[in-house]
Amino acid sequence: MTDAPWSGDAVSLVEAFRTGERTPLEELDATLAAIESSDLNAFSHLDPEPARKAAANADVSQPFGGLPIGVKELDHVAGWPATEASIPLKDEIAAHDSTKVARLRTAGAIPIGLTTSSEFGGINLTYTRLNGATKNPWNLEHTPGGSSGGSASAVAGGLVTLATGGDGGGSIRIPAGFTGLPGLKATYGRIPKGPDMVMASLTAVSGCLSRSVRDIARYFDVSNGFDHRDPYSLPRVDGWEAGLGNLREALRGKRVAIAIDLGSATVDDEVAAAVDIAARALIADAGLVLVDIPVKTPELSYEWALSGLSEIVMLLGDRYPDCAAELTPEIAFGMQIVGDMYDIKARARIEEQRVLMNETMAAIFDEVDFVLASTNPDVAFGCKGPLPAVVNGQNVGPGNNGALTIPSNIFGNPAMQIPAGLVRGLPVGLQALGKHHEEQLLLELAHIVETERPWHQIARPASA
Repeated sequence: MTDAPWSGDAVSLVEAFRTGERTPLEELDATLAAIESSDLNAFSHLDPEPARKAAANADVSQPFGGLPIGVKELDHVAGWPATEASIPLKDEIAAHDSTKVARLRTAGAIPIGLTTSSEFGGINLTYTRLNGATKNPWNLEHTPGGSSGGSASAVAGGLVTLATGGDGGGSIRIPAGFTGLPGLKATYGRIPKGPDMVMASLTAVSGCLSRSVRDIARYFDVSNGFDHRDPYSLPRVDGWEAGLGNLREALRGKRVAIAIDLGSATVDDEVAAAVDIAARALIADAGLVLVDIPVKTPELSYEWALSGLSEIVMLLGDRYPDCAAELTPEIAFGMQIVGDMYDIKARARIEEQRVLMNETMAAIFDEVDFVLASTNPDVAFGCKGPLPAVVNGQNVGPGNNGALTIPSNIFGNPAMQIPAGLVRGLPVGLQALGKHHEEQLLLELAHIVETERPWHQIARPASA
């Protein structure tokens, strides 16, 4: 049927275009209709007419030929709003495509609209004064997380098969974990961030939200590679999709530690049990060698938040402090803290803590090839804000989420969110942390889970 968006992954949809089972224009019209009738609030902007023209002329021989995609609100598409999900910037318009958007267009993808994000990507909740609350398709009372919450909601909720994302402190992995999707946080610099690349805290990377491991692999095939507008971007690596299924032997015998809480987070007991079962099953399936080493990462969510605020200061410019009342409470508080407390001594403390994190992570990866942990400390919290900071004696606030994901952003190593089942009717995820530049091994681990225990067969979101 063509009256509903494609229920499979992006790769299978492109194949359906090529065989004539479906046309790009049929898919686009179904997608736009589904977005208009959706309760998820996953899109903040749509641009249907240029998309229809592109769909009518799509070259389906391209890797993403004819594929309608969502673009995260923090990415730029020429002529579209460049709001950063913030009221003070609501009238800003992007002058150019982000490098990854341009590369996706070259690969045949058709941007159709902007998916909602948390303001400036600052927290793991997609609820802003500009756009309101984005909903989790598994339960509309809960959040899909953030900052790539709209992308995760749209993909898990059956609106699009693929959407861009970014991960500066868990912003791909957290929403992917909350919505039952795979999600790769790549080695820092794998996909260029230009034009107008901002260095800021050197933690954020680009990526996608998708329904399958092969979708992620194809996304990186078309998006990765050095661009001189981002001097920190890495050389191109080929063969991401072609390598899937061919690296299983390379995994056999590699050393792995299980550290569900990374030694610093408080993880819900039921979530921890589900993740531990998934971790041990993966170790057996992949032929990994389980070793017992101490894992205790520093808790640096405060330092991480402070170091990333310089970009917000730059973007708001002289609008601040007059616009303070228009900001979400978390961003307004952060801006106040910067004004009151951020000085050269604070910067020195941040650098000191960053060195500590780097040395801690390096020592861990001296001993093992992978660390298996939980992606999130609990299931998704409320769509308009987190649960109280302490529930049943456990901290489940947003900072606690960062304790599991921020370490890989600071260290710059890749980490993979892998669906691990349901707890209390909501998705939970297994996080595999790997060494720098070894994303393809993490994708292979996820591919093994996807093959042996297909997550799409566990259940489907109620609103998908």
